[in-house]
Amino acid sequence: MSAELPVLPRQRIIAIDALRGLTFFVMLFVNCLAGADGVPYGLQHVGANVDGMSLADIVFPAFLFVVGTSIPFGLNHRLAIAGGMPQTLRQVAARAFGLIVIGFYMVNTEEGYNQAAMGMPITVWALALYAAVLMVWGPLAGTAGRVVRAAGVLVLIALALVYRSGADGQGWMTPAWWGILGCIGWAYLVASLVYLAGRGRLAVLVVATGACVAWFVASAAWGGNGVLAMHATHTSIVLCGAVCVLLFYDGRAAAIAVSAVARLRAGMVFALVLACLAWLLHRWYPISKIGATPPWALYCAALCCALFVLLYYVIEQRGITRWTALVQPAAANPLVTYLLPMVLVTVMHTLHLQWWPALTHGAGAIAFSLLFAVAMLAVVAVLNRYNIKLKL
Repeated sequence: MSAELPVLPRQRIIAIDALRGLTFFVMLFVNCLAGADGVPYGLQHVGANVDGMSLADIVFPAFLFVVGTSIPFGLNHRLAIAGGMPQTLRQVAARAFGLIVIGFYMVNTEEGYNQAAMGMPITVWALALYAAVLMVWGPLAGTAGRVVRAAGVLVLIALALVYRSGADGQGWMTPAWWGILGCIGWAYLVASLVYLAGRGRLAVLVVATGACVAWFVASAAWGGNGVLAMHATHTSIVLCGAVCVLLFYDGRAAAIAVSAVARLRAGMVFALVLACLAWLLHRWYPISKIGATPPWALYCAALCCALFVLLYYVIEQRGITRWTALVQPAAANPLVTYLLPMVLVTVMHTLHLQWWPALTHGAGAIAFSLLFAVAMLAVVAVLNRYNIKLKL
């Protein structure tokens, strides 16, 4: 089977790392800016009933797109080493399971909890969760690693047992919408299985993307399960990411594009097609991140694809790479980069600390958010040196 898969470079692709790192930098910026007043409308999440999107609403689909760009390289590598397909499927399931579990726990820290029935503040529960995540998916290996992981699993079980929700405190943890990481986990799982089943063929990935859009359309028309429709939309973005990198890096003789210029052209055509489809679907469905609508997904995928075309040209063709060192820490340690600000905010809430008011208004908020994003990348770089990472 491995011989039939796309022929891809074995070295790390700097353009993909740059796209991942830039996505995390923007995430840090817009998340820090969330809730600030006196800032441009386009920097804040738009309301659930608004037909449109902002910079903040593009970050999550950019995560999904980047996941898609990594799937062909990761699965090809796994299939080429000992274990083949069985080991690859186990790894895909383990990664998806880890993301889904973490997302499931995190979404239960957002609302619905009953702190009185739990006997502890939700912030303390959340900090214990983050500690358990580091224990289970941290860098320790060997006997010590197995012991720490087992202890982390016990902590997760204990947290689930003490959790209470509802006004009467009789409820338990619920998946709700699965959280950001959970949604990524489900989309990664489905897209990976599609890639493996179709042996990385572009036609299969494109058809699967269309099927995801059709699922949403059918669900909206006949009152289907909204959560499943949401997952289908998210999966379509991941599949678009996989298609994009295959257009640029598939070395098979039958690849659509051969020369660098042809690959750039193919990438731009793909972005344009996605944008046109989004425009067409916008006649019937709003652009909505909360609603996980196809126009939102396809417009975001088109933007990500266009950005990747630019990065491919700048990095791969022009050789301008030194700037990527600024975002490389986040690209090398994405989960820690994602969780670190949440740990910081949770600690601040536990200690009843707040940012100075001047940092949450107008130009001061924008400047502070940019500084915060840079500071977080610097902290992640230090953590990387000491191998403090999360590996799924």
